[in-house]
Amino acid sequence: MSTMQCTHREHTITADVMEHPGIPTPWAGGCHITTPDGRTSKRLPLPLSVAFLAELDSAQRASLAHGKWLVDKSLDHGQALFASASP
Repeated sequence: MSTMQCTHREHTITADVMEHPGIPTPWAGGCHITTPDGRTSKRLPLPLSVAFLAELDSAQRASLAHGKWLVDKSLDHGQALFASASP
């Protein structure tokens, strides 16, 4: 299985889709985002209401779209991509 990846606003977004065999919609979408300075996020799953898809290609494309949305929210509205460290 190949992994889809794209660059959006100088951030690299990599689809991270997990298979859950035995259910009608076995593909759980998510992504990793790498910032221009080289930091990579933990796996960022799709919202639960749309997390599981029937086809791998659809799950990968949805995962990349979700990553682009998260990058836009981070750059345009200051939403953090990384959890801040606790003191």
